[in-house]
Amino acid sequence: MKQTFGDAWFFLALLNPRDQAHARVVEFSRTWRGRITTTRWVLAEVADGLARESTLRVLAGKFLVHCDDHASLRVAPVSEEQFKRGLKLFRDRPDKEWSLTDCISFVVMEQEGLREALTGDRHFAQAGFVPLFAE
Repeated sequence: MKQTFGDAWFFLALLNPRDQAHARVVEFSRTWRGRITTTRWVLAEVADGLARESTLRVLAGKFLVHCDDHASLRVAPVSEEQFKRGLKLFRDRPDKEWSLTDCISFVVMEQEGLREALTGDRHFAQAGFVPLFAE
């Protein structure tokens, strides 16, 4: 089974019909078969991104409650060591605009052996990963 990393970019586009990538992500989701790995850090970023509008906030809440129950979605735990490695990467790369969540995602992806990410975020390419929705 194909495994890839799910970034907040992907989940935000999937849940928000007004997102410019929504149609592409929905179409992709209809046909893609595999397992998505993500983290609670990413899910927190999704909730934060949808918190302003009540309809999207409710949708995000429903989505987050069911993440652990979805067979094709794995929420990988982030250990204190992984957090520290992500923070080190964040601090060591002041030349990049990578968020702390991105840096933790990069650490998790590396440790899980994941090379592809469900994202259009160019930061993943900068870190040596393959964003599946690269522009």
